[in-house]
Amino acid sequence: MESFADRLAVVTGGGSGMGRELVVQLAAEGCSVATCDVNADSVAETARLAETAMPAGTRVTTHVCDVSDEDQVLAFRDEVVAQHETDHVNLVFNNAGIGGGGSFLTADRAEWDRTFGVCWWGVYYCSRAFVPLLVTSDDGYLVNTSSVNGFWAMLAPGIPHTAYSSAKFAVKGFSEALLEDFRINAPHVKVAVVMPGHIGTDIVINSIAVHRGGSEIEAMRPFGDAFRDSAPLSGADAATIILDGVRAGKWRILVGDDAEAIDGAVRADPEGIYRAGAPTILSARPT
Repeated sequence: MESFADRLAVVTGGGSGMGRELVVQLAAEGCSVATCDVNADSVAETARLAETAMPAGTRVTTHVCDVSDEDQVLAFRDEVVAQHETDHVNLVFNNAGIGGGGSFLTADRAEWDRTFGVCWWGVYYCSRAFVPLLVTSDDGYLVNTSSVNGFWAMLAPGIPHTAYSSAKFAVKGFSEALLEDFRINAPHVKVAVVMPGHIGTDIVINSIAVHRGGSEIEAMRPFGDAFRDSAPLSGADAATIILDGVRAGKWRILVGDDAEAIDGAVRADPEGIYRAGAPTILSARPT
């Protein structure tokens, strides 16, 4: 898909981070966008930012949707069809994600299930809802965000990271499995899996807000700000890399030097990376 002009994109998790930047950059190129988030104020701000630079005739609509709830996803799809007066979409970016549920053994099950629900079931439900609309188009692209934790299921030695990693491995496997499915049954539709490293987003604070909220948000804010501000790539940088990959027709989009390094390390020594006492290959954190 060499040009996004006059296309229609769906972006989940558009209230901040990479999702917000995808919306802004797509709209600036004349691509209309329907974007959702659980936070109505945040996604409204995304639309305001996008509208400052988008050409005439481009539309950005905002929707409140918890992607882990299939009924809400279907309602979101119906809103997109009605508000954009369309029978198809051209691009779907399954970007929404949260952290949490580090240990399968000791973490609160509700937090574990919530993290897995957003990061995996959100991708599945949105794909079930929107892929038929991609198939109806003359040129479609499904773009699923996994993570470096879809290569390596740890934050670092000594730190379990089970819910997020399990979900991101599922996203990666699902996306790769769709390559042949689309090739046979919908050859005009492409799929890409995005593997970001440490990207400067507010995922830490957003995840705390989803799981616990209240005073814990302020308690974690210094760590969340440090995570965002110390990242080697910003959300805008990541969005540019993703969109460049889509333009080039890539099915595998690594985002960041750390993602490239981790991919190489896992391929070189898939058993050794989990050996007790092994050096950390992941100096960054997931997006």
